[in-house]
Amino acid sequence: MPDDIKKILAVHDLSCFGRCALMVVIPALSAMGMQVVPLPTALLSTHTGGFTDMTFYDLSHTMSPALDHYAAMNMRFESIFTGFLGSAGQIDTVLSAIDRFGDGALVLVDPVMGDDGRVYQTYTPDLCARMGELCARASVITPNLTEACILCGRNYPQTIENPAACADELVGALSELYPSAAIALTGIEADGQLFTAAYADGSLRLISQPKLACSYPGTGDLFASVLLGQLLNGEEFHSAVEFSCRTVADFIADTAKYDTPSRDGLRLEPNLYRLIK
Repeated sequence: MPDDIKKILAVHDLSCFGRCALMVVIPALSAMGMQVVPLPTALLSTHTGGFTDMTFYDLSHTMSPALDHYAAMNMRFESIFTGFLGSAGQIDTVLSAIDRFGDGALVLVDPVMGDDGRVYQTYTPDLCARMGELCARASVITPNLTEACILCGRNYPQTIENPAACADELVGALSELYPSAAIALTGIEADGQLFTAAYADGSLRLISQPKLACSYPGTGDLFASVLLGQLLNGEEFHSAVEFSCRTVADFIADTAKYDTPSRDGLRLEPNLYRLIK
């Protein structure tokens, strides 16, 4: 009997403490029945939010040899999933991975660059400028509001009076730039609500939830991971986005019950059961 477990090439950083990136991607997708094959882009002692003096080691030199090994093994992936990159040169490596392993694969690009109107401290202007090259090869992109503005060349809105109009404008601009990609745009905040725009096949749906008082790193990684797992399990795109929004909200609500420092990330371990069918 052939192995029916789907393999995902996960091109993300390994931030050892703080529950984000691969430390979220691997357990979340494993709980959903997928095999994650990590291709780490950088090794950090912690993530970059709320910590100082973290160590950062660019793993560019390890990535292409790993891909060569997988090619020699005739490895096949049902999905390629990209997130935080360590340098602009890694764009070429990821594009090569898509060329070599992307035939028939669902390519999900989480264009990690920043949040709350600010670019992450390790991201250079060149790396941000080239992120659009990956989005152009994607089946699905999952930018937050900051990243959508960077991709579209828009100014980050400090206040949003009409979330539907904001979503329509940004999704319209993104779909013109990346016509082959379904879009899940997160982080549109207005009137105490948090909105996510789901766009696929010409249909835009705006999903709203109450904005919780607390926030944690790794929520974007969890959202994209759950969305990918749902899609690989055959769920329709808009429904998959809605499920992912609810799941992240449930993880946040549980974490908020405890005195977990925000920078420690979501209480992932006791909540993974929510992802197991």
